[in-house]
Amino acid sequence: MHHLRTATVVAATAALALALTGYSGATGTAPASAASSTKGGTLHILTTATAVHLDPATSQNLSTTTLGLVVRRLTTWDIRPGKTAKVVPDLATTTGTPSDGGKTWTYHLKKGIEFQDGTPITSQDIKYGVERSFAPTLTGGLSYHKSLLVGGSSYQGPFDGGQLDSIATPDDRTIVFHLDAAYGDWPWIASMPAFAPVPQGKGDPNTYDAKPVASGPYQVQSNQQGSQLTLVRNKHWSAGTDKVRTAGPAKIVFEESQDESTVTQSLIADSGDAKDSFAATYLGAAELNQVRQNPSAASRVATSKAGPITYLAMNTQRGALKDLQVRKALEYATDKRAFRIAAGGAQAGTYASTLITPGIAGRKSYELYKAPASGNVKKAKALLKAAGQKDLHFTLLTQNDPSYLAQAQALQQGLKRAGIAVTLKPEDVDSFYTDATNDSSYDLVLYGWQPDFPSANANIQPLFASSQIGNGGYNVSHYSNSDVDALITKATATVNRSKANALWAQVDRRIMQDAPIVPLTYAKQSFLRGSDVQHFFVPDFPAYPNYLKVTLAK
Repeated sequence: MHHLRTATVVAATAALALALTGYSGATGTAPASAASSTKGGTLHILTTATAVHLDPATSQNLSTTTLGLVVRRLTTWDIRPGKTAKVVPDLATTTGTPSDGGKTWTYHLKKGIEFQDGTPITSQDIKYGVERSFAPTLTGGLSYHKSLLVGGSSYQGPFDGGQLDSIATPDDRTIVFHLDAAYGDWPWIASMPAFAPVPQGKGDPNTYDAKPVASGPYQVQSNQQGSQLTLVRNKHWSAGTDKVRTAGPAKIVFEESQDESTVTQSLIADSGDAKDSFAATYLGAAELNQVRQNPSAASRVATSKAGPITYLAMNTQRGALKDLQVRKALEYATDKRAFRIAAGGAQAGTYASTLITPGIAGRKSYELYKAPASGNVKKAKALLKAAGQKDLHFTLLTQNDPSYLAQAQALQQGLKRAGIAVTLKPEDVDSFYTDATNDSSYDLVLYGWQPDFPSANANIQPLFASSQIGNGGYNVSHYSNSDVDALITKATATVNRSKANALWAQVDRRIMQDAPIVPLTYAKQSFLRGSDVQHFFVPDFPAYPNYLKVTLAK
């Protein structure tokens, strides 16, 4: 889950209200240059990260960013400007053929796909790659498949010689997955990092992270953790079998441990290697202010349309918040306008009202608690009076950071107008996530979420299924409704996409009728590129550049 990264979104975009001149990313695409793009050149990706991790078993990397340059998966994402994300075949010929009502999924591999040494990629390599992700020594990766595959709950990985029988490989080009229950979104699951092929005997947990065997258009030339990762062309990558990667640059260099301010200054100056560079980190408040002062730099900013949801979660199993009328009162009392100002204004995000975020197929726009952006205090007070509640006092869990505190204070002041006192409980980032996902002693929590794959399932199930309460689960509103759980189960098991989308839209509205959260904003993210970087855009989903399409001007 990209909860940590998403929760940082609002703080990092605290000055997005600044009126950028030139391109503002209305559609998430960068303007075309007069210069034509071509194959070749060295692209520099500037990152504040101290290391770039490449082991598919431990990675939470999005399909369209770093890891997608080096490895392919069974399926992947077709991400284009202004278009809803689609799941498409990658190493497989289709996105999967379901049988047994959606409990069994079969894939056939394309012909002519090879590892970087020219060895053909087989179904056994896919199976081994998935099995590696179960090893206790390889942790931190996206793990949806682990609870879905038959026997997955007890499997410990392949390093002791054991195999997972629910993954069958009848021949070198066929792989079959047997699930505990029907799962309509399995084609999205097959796009997760763990579904990259790994040759048996070459997946050493101690070394594979630094230099995996490539199946994508690039392979690792050198990897100096904390300093620089250099990728060069994989000559055995088959462009004819790959419809999502353009493999423009001849070389890609990740410059690690970069200072954010220094990166921004370099890209603004736009000279030397900076012309062929882009920042992997979205622009923060100070950096956006610098960009605003330079029309040329402002024209080189790509901004997401509207992405991760930021929300105020209410602990529905605690005190007065057990009362639906009290929760509805908070819906009306919340001052979304003040919150958005604290987050950076209109360019920091759009107002949210639904759980399914923009850019996700099946989303239906609606607003159950219609009110001005600043709220409807009169209605909130009336609801509290009808509920027999007064002198309410809640604790709001938030991160101990100036930006988060400003946003929490905006929420605090908004609720105060309705006679609701709020005490802030700021915590460091690690304690915050530990307490939000394990503790139950808070009343309110300021939270954010970007789903791991472009489906309403990933928007809703992790946050509102009762099975996700506590024990590190992300249902921080402690919301539990058996009817909703049944609907989630039904939607999850529905293989037909249009029918599933209709069910997820129904679930979305049904949950909001119970008001477990106050949707605040769909956050925006802005990224800066050098003038020679082409085909650089931030789609509706995810709110990050699509690395797989970037090229360099001649």
